Amino acid sequence: MNFSSKLLEDAVDAFASLPGIGRKTALRLALHLVNQETEQTETFTEALVKMRKHIQHCQICHNLSDESTCVICADRRRDRSVICVVEGIRDVMAIEDTQQFRGLYHVLGGIISPIEGVGPNDLEIDSLIHRVQQDEVRELIMAISPSIEGDTTIFFITKKLKELQVDVQVSTIARGVSFGGELEYADELTLGRSIVSRVPYSKE
Repeated sequence: MNFSSKLLEDAVDAFASLPGIGRKTALRLALHLVNQETEQTETFTEALVKMRKHIQHCQICHNLSDESTCVICADRRRDRSVICVVEGIRDVMAIEDTQQFRGLYHVLGGIISPIEGVGPNDLEIDSLIHRVQQDEVRELIMAISPSIEGDTTIFFITKKLKELQVDVQVSTIARGVSFGGELEYADELTLGRSIVSRVPYSKE
């Protein structure tokens, strides 16, 4: 791809560095910005800079937030006795879109995967255990993508809870999401039913 402008080439390189963006798409995006009014482009870039500089992780659930505590954890109308445990931030967004869950969340930041070098200490498991011990939590919903790694993560957490004699009900979402599938790609109806139809956890 030949460029008559080094500035355009740099912009294309920047867009192409994003996941899922090829160079042709990157060129189309860059040219779109070139053809926009300067004010629109400045608004676009300012939004990105502000997000990167000021966005943070909620000190309670580790979801993304503009403040130290996210809007979900700060909402006193939520059922604080139920925590939905998820792998990542996009899972929170997917479950919220179903409008079938009114409890709180806890973002682990991944799942246990020895192949990828991810162990329990790399995840927000200790902070989850601390929340359950400190707060009046009666149920943990393990909304983790069904896979060998996901099941390993759930087993580890429940085993640790048992070892610490923490009295809390542990349930998993119904298997409406196919084995190996990711929650964020499940349709809202299927995911919503999986949350509502959750079942008590059993290692068998």
